[in-house]
Amino acid sequence: MLPAAPSLRWPRWLLVYLLALGLVAGPAYPMYLHYDFTHSRDTLSYLSLARGEFGGVNVTRRYRVLVPAAAAAVAWPLEKVYARIWPQRATSEWPLRLGFYVVNCLLLAGVGLVLFRTCLLYGASPAAAALAVAAVLTSRWTVYTAGLPLVDSLYLLVVALAFYGARSGSAAAVGAVLLLGFPAKESALLLVPWLLWYGRHALRWPWQLAGLAVGGAATLALRHWIDVQAGATAIESVSNALGHFENLTYSLRRLFSVKGIGELFSIFGFFSLLILAGLRTSAARRNWLPALGGAGGWLVVIVGAHMLLSGDLGRMGYLAAPVFAVAFSLILTRDPLFGWLRPDASGRTAIPTS
Repeated sequence: MLPAAPSLRWPRWLLVYLLALGLVAGPAYPMYLHYDFTHSRDTLSYLSLARGEFGGVNVTRRYRVLVPAAAAAVAWPLEKVYARIWPQRATSEWPLRLGFYVVNCLLLAGVGLVLFRTCLLYGASPAAAALAVAAVLTSRWTVYTAGLPLVDSLYLLVVALAFYGARSGSAAAVGAVLLLGFPAKESALLLVPWLLWYGRHALRWPWQLAGLAVGGAATLALRHWIDVQAGATAIESVSNALGHFENLTYSLRRLFSVKGIGELFSIFGFFSLLILAGLRTSAARRNWLPALGGAGGWLVVIVGAHMLLSGDLGRMGYLAAPVFAVAFSLILTRDPLFGWLRPDASGRTAIPTS
């Protein structure tokens, strides 16, 4: 029997969502406004997808069309506004760029809300859960993901929903992962064994397999349609997927280098030091590490596989945000080292005076 989280009615979840949106939108705005697009082929590819131009887009990114489609839908009315206020921008990429910024900010705020709820389910205090959300959403990768025409926001939401669904027993969350995972990112295949095991209390295997069948069939149909538009063959995507295994040697060399260690540290920055504090003694570890259980441990292993196969250690490492947030919040809630952050019997926070 899973522990019940404190009640979170709609005015309160809306407040958490708006807090998360504020943490994302402000820091990401300069990235949206000033980024030099010649530095990233990824961003140019997703802008092309949003315009419905599939030919010439790298096969790795060609099928991730959900976020570009949503950005294009948001950009359509924005073009009308631009035509009146900034006519010179109406026919440029600015409406599409703004569309991506809006969609990515909204999705990442959703990630923040899901993380908050997940931390509560694991037994963290609301204040610690809110600080954990802040620690995740002030990452350098949040700024890139929200401010640029990228699609990582949807896949991060998928991973967060998987972790939340497995803990909460939410069939809706697990079903959403099964339907959205493959269109969001092909490597969602790595999540399937984890979800089948840890999500079975939320959605039994026959229903999970049915969801996989529906999501897989829809994804294959979408990929076939895109291949027709791009004049490509399905063999290209298969060869490209297998080609990711060539990144293993490069990723391992990078992982065990000074630069690689720095890249890992930069995912959550100085907030990572709190995890080190929680690992300082066996007694400290017992306060929070067992609570993560196999679900948290194996999800980190799956994120590690994403990192090694992609070669992009930092960006893929950010997918561990759900586990990091729960660990962060539990350490703040349970570790005696941070007892001064918790309210005393009178309800006031004990602030050290010396």
